[in-house]
Amino acid sequence: MIDPHEVLRLDGKVALVTGGTRGIGRAIAEAFARAGAAVCVNARKPDALEETASALTALGARVAVFAGSAGGPEVAQGAVEHCVRELGSIDILVNNAATNPQFGPLIDADMGTVAKVWDVNIAGPLRFAQAAWRSGMRDRGGVILNVVSVGGLRVGPNIGAYNVSKAALTHLTAQLAMELAPSVRVNAVAPGLVKTDMARALWEPNESAMARGHALGRLGVPDDIASAALFLCSDASSWITGETLVADGGARVSARG
Repeated sequence: MIDPHEVLRLDGKVALVTGGTRGIGRAIAEAFARAGAAVCVNARKPDALEETASALTALGARVAVFAGSAGGPEVAQGAVEHCVRELGSIDILVNNAATNPQFGPLIDADMGTVAKVWDVNIAGPLRFAQAAWRSGMRDRGGVILNVVSVGGLRVGPNIGAYNVSKAALTHLTAQLAMELAPSVRVNAVAPGLVKTDMARALWEPNESAMARGHALGRLGVPDDIASAALFLCSDASSWITGETLVADGGARVSARG
């Protein structure tokens, strides 16, 4: 029987978070650290990793970092092996890292740019999942969480390559949930408009007007998504797999947009 007072703890677990030095990824890493997990953070910039490691250590967590682009063909295996070597295992994988250099109609997009988006946002999470499976999850079980987007659930202008990549990652979530059950649960969280640097061009020019399009009257912040991630990676969701949890402040049901 699950104790409701303990289900949102991650004591004794080891989590690897990609893109974990800022925005949603950083908030997830901090939430996991506060919940008792050891955390390995992957990101591109060594200085940002060093600062993040200091912050997580201050929260009482055991921490490891691994520098490299989440889309790099050899980075996934290297990061997972480093996580296991430094922290003892890998119990939770959060595929948060993403890129979005394409802007404008997809029909006119440069295919090299599109390929980069899809490699980082689709192939990258699959590589990490394969590496985590081979490095312990196949035998010990675990949880994989993919950070997708409400943009992958609908069409919209200008960021088609990103939205298509998130739609594919949403489907990949369900596919892996079927393949890896019952030992590994695989779910996704789909943020709406969250106040991050990556989305700054979308919300900063007129935040008040954008907030009015949300039933809950405000835009999201990274901690909103971190709370959803903690739920999906903890025993509180132990009977949930293959699902995508939308966290959009009620944008889809708002009558004020």
